[in-house]
Amino acid sequence: MSRRYDSRTTIFSPEGRLYQVEYAMEAIGNAGSAIGILARDGVVLVGEKKVTSKLLQTSKSTEKMYKIDDHVACAVAGIMSDANILINTARLQAQRYTFTYQEPMPVEQLVQSLCDTKQGYTQFGGLRPFGVSFLFAGWDKNFGFQLYMSDPSGNYGGWKAASIGANNQAAQSMLKQDYKDDITREEAVQLVLKVLSKTMDSTSLTSEKLELAEVFLSSGKVKYQIMSPESLSQLLVKSGLTQPPAEAS
Repeated sequence: MSRRYDSRTTIFSPEGRLYQVEYAMEAIGNAGSAIGILARDGVVLVGEKKVTSKLLQTSKSTEKMYKIDDHVACAVAGIMSDANILINTARLQAQRYTFTYQEPMPVEQLVQSLCDTKQGYTQFGGLRPFGVSFLFAGWDKNFGFQLYMSDPSGNYGGWKAASIGANNQAAQSMLKQDYKDDITREEAVQLVLKVLSKTMDSTSLTSEKLELAEVFLSSGKVKYQIMSPESLSQLLVKSGLTQPPAEAS
């Protein structure tokens, strides 16, 4: 039945569905997963890097985590070329707001403006939806720390813990069981690694397959920090999620 209605993004099926938007969400289901947790003293984001070949030169810049402004960062799942366009749009909007009002853009306003762009690509003919989902982590003076999730349809929502990408249903149900309202940032890091270790397709967690970033307050200023591969390796060993490297004889 869907075949007659899935050629264009602008046509509803008789059941009231937009198939092209649903197909875009399916594309994200095949991408490396990303998980975000809102803690009492910050927000933790972690992403799974899909290593497709041993010959591939791993990127020196991050693949899953991006800084949008001094107070907002995001994790990405989906088609990276689509994500780059939207991230540049978000950065531009944040800087325009700062230039106009001389203060950082409220996190939800930034997320909403980006989702307005995504929504436009589901309504006008000749365009296809962006095949990418985001987890936005940020802090502003109005609502403190915040975590938002957005999908290709342009919908967004505030979450305490959220997962996008591959195996997101399994990760979401684990987060629902283990998340506590007064969780600290350190506990959130442990929880996010535990969830990812159980839901990732690969057998073992290593620092090459992960990226972990945190948004927190330091001396009254918002700080965005990506954990170095060395620190991440130590953390994985300490958590018992990977074996320590064998000593060279």
